[in-house]
Amino acid sequence: MSYHNPFTPPRKSATFDDYTLAEIRRAAATGIYDIRGAGTKRKVPHFDDLLFLGASISRYPLEGYREKCDTSVVLGTRFAKKPIYLKTPITIAGMSFGALSGNAKEALGRGATIAGTSTTTGDGGMTDEERGHSQTLVYQYLPSRYGMNPKDLRRADAIEVVVGQGAKPGGGGMLLGQKISDRVANMRNLPKGIDQRSACRHPDWTGPDDLEIKILELREITDWEKPIYVKVGGARPYYDTALAVKAGADVVVLDGMQGGTAATQDVFIENVGMPTLACIRPAVQALQDLGMHRKVQLIISGGIRSGADVAKALALGADAVAIGTAALVAIGDNDPKWEEEYRQLGTTAGAYDDWHEGKDPAGITTQDPELAARLDPVAAGRRLANYLKVMTLEAQTIARACGKNKLTNLEPEDLCALTMEAAAMAQVPLAGTSWYPGKGAF
Repeated sequence: MSYHNPFTPPRKSATFDDYTLAEIRRAAATGIYDIRGAGTKRKVPHFDDLLFLGASISRYPLEGYREKCDTSVVLGTRFAKKPIYLKTPITIAGMSFGALSGNAKEALGRGATIAGTSTTTGDGGMTDEERGHSQTLVYQYLPSRYGMNPKDLRRADAIEVVVGQGAKPGGGGMLLGQKISDRVANMRNLPKGIDQRSACRHPDWTGPDDLEIKILELREITDWEKPIYVKVGGARPYYDTALAVKAGADVVVLDGMQGGTAATQDVFIENVGMPTLACIRPAVQALQDLGMHRKVQLIISGGIRSGADVAKALALGADAVAIGTAALVAIGDNDPKWEEEYRQLGTTAGAYDDWHEGKDPAGITTQDPELAARLDPVAAGRRLANYLKVMTLEAQTIARACGKNKLTNLEPEDLCALTMEAAAMAQVPLAGTSWYPGKGAF
């Protein structure tokens, strides 16, 4: 006879929690793996696990009302005839027309231009609205080649060769049929309404030697004017950064697993790649070992949310950051005012489970003309510009408190870590000590 103590509530398994049980039942019922957008939802060590050590006597702080703190950054100084000058080191990551509505892409361009920074096309080609409203536009060159043409390569201000993304390093993206409208189908040379999957690797190279050839080809097409970025997902950051530099990149973009995607397998998003925090120091070490730190610029993306995150990424050695999810939130994505309609989709505002469905009530991750019309690109652009301004001011405030008159003068010595994991990943001391895991004795 079994006996249950009435004073003890039933105990559920930490391994087989409610979400895991629901996923097993869904897989058993459908025989289909789960597809969704955004980045990882699991908790991983992140910038919240780091703190700045403000100046006092040993270091002298700067007075915010009288002493300047430079936020500008120049990208592409290695080989490009026309490097990019940005007023802030916060850029807008690649998000495609197709994944996003035309109004959303226009809003991103408007906001970035007001703030004096760049935006990026994403997969699927360049729209006239995006080019027209983006003072500085980076054109992504992806394995799919969707929408790629030499004319748009020349219309861009920089070219980003995408080898991988943080949400799915080693895997290709998806765009479900409900988001492939007539215009998207025409730009990508695809049948309307049919699910599309992007390739996981470029069709015309099999290794770093071929990448060097491709970069030279892109330079010749654009008369060596445009900076060439290489974007990699955070998996083997030391070697991937080193190989990108040796292949001739002007800029390396490194995307951690908190970086979002329009749609891919959930098992990929949650189980492939490394946290953004773990990616930065190995990439910086690769640049330093090659004598190329600050000569080849490093852009970090994946879970950047605030000026504090920006300052921490720069202190660890990055030259700039890129934001995607945060930019979409700034222009209105997953706004609680649409909660009732999100619930009708089987989700809730803030869950980011709807990006792949094409039914976004906010009019951002959709190709439905009625939904897309809900987003005013002018007002949304102003919201993004405000957000970028606040992030920049926050980063400046921290830099001044650390005695720095330029954001990129922040350094690892300005940081300490709250956890062993963060200390090991960032290679900065555990708070109250001079030690981090791997350094040696206290």
